[in-house]
Amino acid sequence: MSGEELKIATKLLPWYKHHGRKDLPWQKSRDAYGVWVSEIMLQQTQVATVIPYYQRFMAKFPTIETLGQAQVDDVLSLWSGLGYYARARNLHKAAQIMVEKHNGYFPTDFDDVIALPGIGRSTAGAILAFSADQQWPILDGNVKRVLCRFYAIEGYPGRREVENRLWQIAEKNTPQKHVADYTQAIMDLGATVCVRKKPNCEVCPLKADCQARTLGIEQQLPTPKPKKLLPTREISMLLILNSKNQILLQRRPPAGIWGGLWSLPECQPNDDIKDYCKNSLSITVKSKNKLDLLKHSFSHYHLNIYPQVIQVARVTTLKEDSLAWFEFEQINQLGLPKPVKSLINQLENLNE
Repeated sequence: MSGEELKIATKLLPWYKHHGRKDLPWQKSRDAYGVWVSEIMLQQTQVATVIPYYQRFMAKFPTIETLGQAQVDDVLSLWSGLGYYARARNLHKAAQIMVEKHNGYFPTDFDDVIALPGIGRSTAGAILAFSADQQWPILDGNVKRVLCRFYAIEGYPGRREVENRLWQIAEKNTPQKHVADYTQAIMDLGATVCVRKKPNCEVCPLKADCQARTLGIEQQLPTPKPKKLLPTREISMLLILNSKNQILLQRRPPAGIWGGLWSLPECQPNDDIKDYCKNSLSITVKSKNKLDLLKHSFSHYHLNIYPQVIQVARVTTLKEDSLAWFEFEQINQLGLPKPVKSLINQLENLNE
């Protein structure tokens, strides 16, 4: 491998010794399980947000076996508020696979790792680099930004031809030795110096050779994703209370938004609430009150939530297995979407 190809590593490794992050909770051990959990949590989530979630998760599930044997509700409850819940479901599935096929150990073969649900090429490379010092390139958002600027690569990195070029560059720049340090270093550089807005080029160890800086286009790269106007959807969420002050929740289907989480029954804003409750839930409405509109955004659409507090007159047998009554004290033990938890907390405050 030529010196030109290793130019980034040559400058980055000495910088990492003095400026890299080395005291994060998942860096205390090279155990692949902890590395895996951290890498999944860090997908599209800031380090500061992840730390308390990671610590609680590892305390509850200290091994792959304990995670694989857990109920999915227990896993989702610890993930509640972290978002992108498919990550939690895939962690649980992957742990079960490892218990069954790998004797409860995290595999060390790249093909075995990438075959696990929720693990792509970059995540697999990072796990094996950190836990086994194997030479695999990574290409997360931070690394894409560093490489796009260093080589002045134009074009949205999500486009296949641009991403393929970045993978080739990432592979050429990954050293044979000190892979774990290099992998953490390039992640840290993107997260703390070569940041999205106003990169701190003056303290960057790569500034002398950074083509974007030489051309004065560092703030224009990476090329942003073409803007797309997000649609807005509307839904009514029903906070239904019975005479025992229990709240009705409904488990969502395993796939899709908030898959597998407990949520509130939903209907369309223009539906007749009494008819919906009677026909779909076998519930007779005694009274109903509106709460303030709650807005929530996903990566691909905005959601306007119109909450309705429903007091039940009488309850017949619930029609669906997905429906269940819960005490408010049980709520924190369930996996709930963030806006749903917010609405329930709002309701509790009103009842105090």
